[in-house]
Formats: sequence, C-alpha cells, structure tokens
Amino acid sequence: MHGLGELEAAVMDVLWQERPLKVREVLDRLETGKKLAYTTVMTVLDNLHRKGWVTRELEGKAYRYEPALSRAEAAARTVRAVLASSGDPEAVLMHFALSATEQESDLLRQGLRKRKRLAAS
Repeated sequence: MHGLGELEAAVMDVLWQERPLKVREVLDRLETGKKLAYTTVMTVLDNLHRKGWVTRELEGKAYRYEPALSRAEAAARTVRAVLASSGDPEAVLMHFALSATEQESDLLRQGLRKRKRLAAS
C-alpha cells in the first residue's frame, strides 16, 4: 500500500485477513522471512494507530487491533493520493481510462451510476 512501509503493509495484510488481533497474534501470523521482536510489531501497530490505519481497544492489559478501513478503501485512498500528487489528475485519469480493460470500464461505469443515484437521494 502506498504510504506504508514494507512491515506496516505486512501487518495490515494480517489484520485484513483476521481481526481483531493482539500484538502477539499479529507477530505469530506475520510471514516476513525475518525473525521479528514483539516490541517491533508493537511499535508498528502503535505507528499504524497514530496514522489512522488501525483502531484499537483495550482488553485486559493488551490492545486488540483492527483495520480502520477495508483493503478496498485503503486502495482507493492510495489512488486518491497518487492523483493528488501527480500534478495533472485529469491526464492520469484519462490515461487510465484509455488503458482500462473492458471489465474495469464496466466497474467504473457501475460505480459512477451508483454515485449518481446516491447523490440524487
């Protein structure tokens, strides 16, 4: 995910698969190819909480963490950030539209129709 470090993205992948989880449970499910310390994962989760990527609720003496937004919402946030930083969002959208597959085009049309219906209600 754009805006996330490699370990942060791996932690989010774990949380999107199964939630809510305590630090130890996230650590046990992480597959980074490296041995990580409990405190490292705790720090990553604290950072993700500070950045608004996860919420947490105290259970006994430990927090349970879960994503603040779905994977799809996070991806949409990333697309929005890329568009905002591009310097020419209209050109980027036009290039995407011209290169979109038929299925992607259909999905975009469906989304725009749904947006129009929601705005009208």
